[in-house]
Amino acid sequence: MDDVDRKILAELQQDGRLTVTELAGRVRLSVSPCHRRLRELERSGAISGYRAVVDPAAVGLTF
Repeated sequence: MDDVDRKILAELQQDGRLTVTELAGRVRLSVSPCHRRLRELERSGAISGYRAVVDPAAVGLTF
């Protein structure tokens, strides 16, 4: 894992809904190498999944 991979992870932690095109622009790569790195991060387990973070109050689940 290099600095570019770390930048990819940091960007996805901030906004996991980025498209590959948006992500590539933010980490200053073209789309193809960015997509390749993203797939490798997923394959290696560095990215284990993508999740929605739900606000319980927003969906009426207050206690």
